[in-house]
Amino acid sequence: MVALNTPVCDFGWKAVDFDLIGVDGKRYTLADVRGENGLLVMFICNHCPYVKAVLDRIIRDARELQAYGIGSVAIMSNDPADYPEDSFENMQRIAREKNFPFPYLWDETQEVAKSYGAVCTPDFFGFNKDLELQYRGRLDASGRQPAPPDARRELFEAMVQIAQTGQGPRDQTPSIGCSIKWREPQ
Repeated sequence: MVALNTPVCDFGWKAVDFDLIGVDGKRYTLADVRGENGLLVMFICNHCPYVKAVLDRIIRDARELQAYGIGSVAIMSNDPADYPEDSFENMQRIAREKNFPFPYLWDETQEVAKSYGAVCTPDFFGFNKDLELQYRGRLDASGRQPAPPDARRELFEAMVQIAQTGQGPRDQTPSIGCSIKWREPQ
């Protein structure tokens, strides 16, 4: 496992459209998942200890952000050939067991992850209502273990600020996680 940090936020970068299959069998595009005040795009997977450490917090925050007009979507881009825990069937199981309040999409070709410049799981992209990037930071101080329950909710606070002002905080701490498991070139 290689742990990577995300790059600094490229403020104003426009969200890239996609058309991906969800664990519910439906296809989703950017227009389907955006909220009236913004969108949180999350690259996650099933096997990563960093994701497992914060998954319940991700679900809590995405659920609470709905009240602020923020849509959320999770995308799994890992190659499940070497990581069977990241299979589509396991994506369906986890989404069902955890009652995800957002679509969980499979980026089978890995093109969406590449177009976003995603590097790790979890990797968070917070967009304003105009789908301009305003946040590329971490969820909170968690790493491979959850942060204390009273840890500052950095992602949540940033997305609320984005919903209210259209602008993200200038001070952002990069997310850390497992590298995306890229397919070997054919």
